[in-house]
Amino acid sequence: MKCRAAVLHTMGAPLPYAESRPIRIEEIELDPPGAGEVLVKIAAAGLCHSDLSVVNGARPRPLPMVIGHEASGVVAEVGAGVTQFKPGDHVVFVFVPSCGSCLPCSEGRPALCEPAAAANGAGTLLGGGKRIRLRGEYVTHHVGVSSFAEYTVVSQCSLVKVHDKLPLDQAALFGCAVITGVGAVVNTAQMKMGESAVIVGLGGTGLAALLGAIAAGARKTIGVDLLDSKLELARELGCDEVVRADDPDIVAKVKAWTKGGGHYAFECVGSEKAMELAYLLTRRGGTTVSSGLSDPQRRFTIQHVNLVAEERTIKGSYLGSCVPRRDIPGYIELFEAGTLPVDRLLSEKITLDEVNLGFDRLHGGETVRQLIMFD
Repeated sequence: MKCRAAVLHTMGAPLPYAESRPIRIEEIELDPPGAGEVLVKIAAAGLCHSDLSVVNGARPRPLPMVIGHEASGVVAEVGAGVTQFKPGDHVVFVFVPSCGSCLPCSEGRPALCEPAAAANGAGTLLGGGKRIRLRGEYVTHHVGVSSFAEYTVVSQCSLVKVHDKLPLDQAALFGCAVITGVGAVVNTAQMKMGESAVIVGLGGTGLAALLGAIAAGARKTIGVDLLDSKLELARELGCDEVVRADDPDIVAKVKAWTKGGGHYAFECVGSEKAMELAYLLTRRGGTTVSSGLSDPQRRFTIQHVNLVAEERTIKGSYLGSCVPRRDIPGYIELFEAGTLPVDRLLSEKITLDEVNLGFDRLHGGETVRQLIMFD
């Protein structure tokens, strides 16, 4: 079948993207879903910093590529052997398609699935194939999803079924922002009630981490960002204290508010400088958790003796250390109960043709979560 899609042709194009246009809206042709694969009609797709890191060249991927990884949609067709989904099902995409049989998957850590990592790096589906053609030539998939398109073909392992009463625009957020941010708190950090949390970076993932910390019963939450508008939104969402990241007294303020620093500090930017700051804001014996994806060439610096003498812990969190088919329905239930008001993360709804402009907004930090809406 043929449909419209956002195809990334150039990484590292000059800003503004609305003028350099690294992404072009083009007609693609999709092969039918193969064995174990599903054709999905996209309903909503979010613009995320992980997408931006591919557009700006910080996370190189093979091009040309149909971009996008956070989305929701409706199953249109299933391939041979697919028994968990049927046409009409509402689904959320997951950008790590767990194979279920490698060692990490067997240990209950599907976010670290080894075949998925290899497939995502190569720009293929989990089974190794490609299903997207542009002018007769196959192009690559973005982490097995490629959701900035009217339709996409994915592995059944890239989908989680959700109930059809949940609006699909809200459902899209659970595939990345929510599962990454909330998961960093409850899965990676395993934060306990009564502990304190400092969130460095208040984009979609950071604000989701804030909501997760509040839901987990944090004694004190502190939001850190460079933009006053995001600090204000964090306040509205229930954050106890906020502080600008460039405040020269930030370390002293956070230590005073938390009586020594946060039990946990969550780096949600994808910057080595943000990681260093998050570490400074963590208390003795505390844990610094990073869910941001920085340029592979970047390094962060800490004082080694401090790590040892204060028994600090540094942890990475990918996909919120989640089990998608367990966590996404659970987080949706918390949202519907009013415990996780993730709908507050929505900033703007845009069209597919506005995708380059949307990435300009995301780069400038003036937005939290934009959604591309499809009819």
